[in-house]
Amino acid sequence: MPPSLNFSEWWAKDSPKGTPVVVTMENPNYSLVEINGPEGDDSIKFLSSEKGRGKNAKQFTWVLLLKAHRAAGCVAWLATGLWALLGAIKKRAALGPESENPGKGKLLLKFLKGFLLVSLIALAFEVVAYWNGWHFQKPNLHIPGTIEIEGWMHSAYLAWLAFRADYIAYPIKALSNFCVLLFVIQSIDRLVLCLGCFWIKLKKIKPIIEGDPYKADVEDGYPMVLIQIPMCNEREVYEQSISAVCQIDWPKDRLLIQVLDDSDDDTLKILIRAEVAKWSQKGVNIIYRHRLVRTGYKAGNLKSAMSCDYVKNYEFVAIFDADFLPNPDFLKQTVPHFKGNPELGLVQARWNFVNKDENLLTRLQNINLCFHFEVEQQVNGVFLNFFGFNGTAGVWRIKALEDSGGWLERTTVEDMDIAVRAHLNGWKFIFLNDVKVLCEVPESYEAYRKQQHRWHSGPMHLFRVCFPAIISSKQQREREMNELNKLKEEAEEEAPPPVKKVNKIYKKELALALLLLTAALRSLLSAQGIHFYFLLFQGVSFLLVGLDLIGEQMS
Repeated sequence: MPPSLNFSEWWAKDSPKGTPVVVTMENPNYSLVEINGPEGDDSIKFLSSEKGRGKNAKQFTWVLLLKAHRAAGCVAWLATGLWALLGAIKKRAALGPESENPGKGKLLLKFLKGFLLVSLIALAFEVVAYWNGWHFQKPNLHIPGTIEIEGWMHSAYLAWLAFRADYIAYPIKALSNFCVLLFVIQSIDRLVLCLGCFWIKLKKIKPIIEGDPYKADVEDGYPMVLIQIPMCNEREVYEQSISAVCQIDWPKDRLLIQVLDDSDDDTLKILIRAEVAKWSQKGVNIIYRHRLVRTGYKAGNLKSAMSCDYVKNYEFVAIFDADFLPNPDFLKQTVPHFKGNPELGLVQARWNFVNKDENLLTRLQNINLCFHFEVEQQVNGVFLNFFGFNGTAGVWRIKALEDSGGWLERTTVEDMDIAVRAHLNGWKFIFLNDVKVLCEVPESYEAYRKQQHRWHSGPMHLFRVCFPAIISSKQQREREMNELNKLKEEAEEEAPPPVKKVNKIYKKELALALLLLTAALRSLLSAQGIHFYFLLFQGVSFLLVGLDLIGEQMS
């Protein structure tokens, strides 16, 4: 049933709330008054005193003034909030386009604006039809004489209904059924994963280390571990990242730290080099490396670092992005899993977010990523020995990287790319849900949108590239990766860091919000309320995103 537009029942509804208060006046000149709480019924009873003096006008006026003050306060609060919202919109609209590339997404924005205009015209028809009572349950538009025409606008509206029924309804219905099918498949997948997570918790299944696998003697000494910190223009976090990695508890003669700096800022390069020199003087085996030819982005940076001659002396490599802070015992919690397990190629740790309570956007990301690690990664690691490498906070066996073709510069998701190729070559993965590495999530919507664009566009391109190999693999060690190396590089350009962070209006999201709200209102008027609530909540969500009200608020 559609939601009713008759608000008279709501206005006339009596729902007394609060606790009745009885006020007894000591002065006999006043009457006894019984007043309900301020949130209850507005009715007031005047009880006659023993002397029968009747109603007290002063008490009645006092109650009316109190309620008038309360109503004025609510109106003032709403007006202040609306005025502040309009002011924020005006300031952010004056900032201009939200993208560094004005032509990017221009076609999509034009399509949304055009579709919004058509929706507004359709909404005008629906408003007229609603107020004139032209809606029927199942009008037969093809039998002459069954509908009484009430003018040219009524005739145009009925023609619009016939056009919708003949040409628009079927493709929309087919598309809706396809979306429902995808939703069912995704729901089944999520249900299976949740059941697997429940089984893991019930049986207390987790990777364990038996005994002390590494001893300090010569025969069974600690393995050689290489730590890589790829970074690019990380002015805010480079110092704390290098500091955290240099404090990892591992024999210094069996540990090498590579700071892979791809920064194009000469001042920042000097600062990072000085930070590396400071820790090197403290006895830490750390080196600074900067590429002259900066191609391939992160994948190219890692590939260049792995081509060094001294890398062949190391057995494992741990990777940390510049904003990750591992605990000192990270290697002792991860590297021992490799001993006695020659088929193990990757040990992945979980992320822990230090700014998860910063704003609404960070809280939503924390919920989403916690499900990703707690359910998806853990279940796939336990039952399939495979999951997507997260690009950081993980330890690779260098032999697994070499057998899988190494880092390739063909996609923006080099972490998922190497994980798929390693799995096709028979290597197994382990996910450690109890080992957590501190990091941050984007606090502004602009940074979040760039991150999600890379995370979503990269896998689609990678799927197109790797799909033939996935179909023909059957878990055998194949050597067909040479053909994949001939594919062209497809990576998004890294935008230069903004000089000043500001909140902006995101036009595409805002246009989609207005479109959804228009569709929600039309659904309400056309007696199709089953869609009203879904469209309303979706429209409000995109409205908040379009106005950038969910992320970090900056002046």
